[in-house]
Amino acid sequence: LVTVGPTVKGYPEAELTRIPSLEMQSLKSVPVVTDPVPFDAASKVDLVGNAYASFDFGTNLAGFPGVRITCRKPTRLFITFDEILSDNDVDCRRMGCVNIIDLKMPEGAYNFEAIEAYNFRYMKLVALDGDCTIDAISLREYVNPDVQEAQFTASDPRLNRIFEAARETFRQNAVDLFMDCPSRERGAWLADSLFTSRAGFDLCGDTRIEHNFFENYLLPEDFAYLPDGMLPMTYPADHPDGVFIPNFALWFVPQLEEYAARSGDRATVDALKPRVLGVFEYFKKFKNEDGLLEKLENWVFIEWSKAAGYVQDVSYPTNMLYAGALESAGRIYNMPELLQEAKSVRDTVLRQSFDGKFFIDNAIRKDGKLEITTNRSEVCQYFAFYFNVVTPESHPELWKTLCEQFGPQRKETRAFPEIDFANTLVGNMLRMEILSRYGRSNQILDEVVGYLLYMAERTGTLWEMDDTSASCNHGFASHAAHTLYRDVLGVRQIDPVNKVVKVRFTDANLPWCDGRIPAPDGYVDLRWTREANTVKYHLSVPAGYRVEVENPSNYTLQREP
Repeated sequence: LVTVGPTVKGYPEAELTRIPSLEMQSLKSVPVVTDPVPFDAASKVDLVGNAYASFDFGTNLAGFPGVRITCRKPTRLFITFDEILSDNDVDCRRMGCVNIIDLKMPEGAYNFEAIEAYNFRYMKLVALDGDCTIDAISLREYVNPDVQEAQFTASDPRLNRIFEAARETFRQNAVDLFMDCPSRERGAWLADSLFTSRAGFDLCGDTRIEHNFFENYLLPEDFAYLPDGMLPMTYPADHPDGVFIPNFALWFVPQLEEYAARSGDRATVDALKPRVLGVFEYFKKFKNEDGLLEKLENWVFIEWSKAAGYVQDVSYPTNMLYAGALESAGRIYNMPELLQEAKSVRDTVLRQSFDGKFFIDNAIRKDGKLEITTNRSEVCQYFAFYFNVVTPESHPELWKTLCEQFGPQRKETRAFPEIDFANTLVGNMLRMEILSRYGRSNQILDEVVGYLLYMAERTGTLWEMDDTSASCNHGFASHAAHTLYRDVLGVRQIDPVNKVVKVRFTDANLPWCDGRIPAPDGYVDLRWTREANTVKYHLSVPAGYRVEVENPSNYTLQREP
């Protein structure tokens, strides 16, 4: 029970009476239940008149809330909830939601359970009138049960906490599809799904949910309310208002390429070829004289930052993504003409967008000519490296600046304030990806703590943004588990199609690390310790798999049985 106060914001009916007998107490863990968790006799809560009590479940959880209640008089009870406390109170209207279950009960005893799944850490029971006793509260969890075999522990407990938050985030956002959040909308969004799917393969050891995700795009003959060729930004979830995110359809293609490598499901990949080529057919009418996409219609979205306002007329991050999608499709379907177009788009973006120090986000059409703006965002720089417009070798000064002066500390240092800050979705994620690609494991170790630890500590889950203005339990952020396995433990890839496990040992500054990753044919177990100049490690892989080991570190490797 959390501390209660004399008033509740947002309830116009009356000020609510403080309950002086309640003491601070947390429900540290509420398991899957078939009946409400009973209080002992001393803990039952009486709510008389305008009164309330608040409960802390210890971690952000998803499922069906319940309450067992005895009403001595007719009672109107609000069950309100949220993921965080706002000014030490439960703000049931945060995120533009109305997180209230309204119960009107005559005298009697009731055992109530919600028919919809919700997401919260904190629950507040508000008796607007009446006289009742709260005998028990409950949460019947609605989560993915297949994540418990995955293990990760390291000598730094902060990393362990982030891993558990990533696992918790995934299991609540991957019941049958990859969702954005279990609270606000439970939507299967593109773009998010690319990152969630990687975590899913690591934590569950299979691609069953990802197959469901792609199968949804195969089943309908067409998508109502959308232009020909366009894919829904979240599906199944028709938007009869016709809203769609055109560049989210581009994220579909790199994920499909990764799915092919993870699953070997060539039948689904080939069946989706008309959908993929339909996307590129749709974009043809937006190609300008330079071969770049211009004046895309509807909701063009980069990320939740000022970059969201730099999307017309020519969005350079969108064109970087376009090149990446063309290249993925060219590789998937052996279409060299798409590979050539991807190269042309990249070359043009580099020529137009790079100002000598940073990449510019967009250009505006004036009097028939494109004029480059001065808008520069952090996320645009990450798009450029992630989609191979540039590399550390081709642009060493930009790379050095991003590595040394950007990152989670930049809001304090205020380095390059003219470059608009990135956000969690998707800029900070892409930063971690390019640091990984170019072997900066020690930096990843530090920055994953800087970006994510405060989230794990506050809610036990990972968030949509770097603040609490949106979902504090967002599926894509479970990718942190993938980052820890790949860049800290060192398991770079599990390839079930070719039966290969790739391991890379780095100079990550940890004394030891230990992990187990489920795979379609068994488990990959790796543990290592550093002693003096030697890394001693044990590695086991499923039968029939071969191992490829890289050692760019300064340590000598010693494999143990």
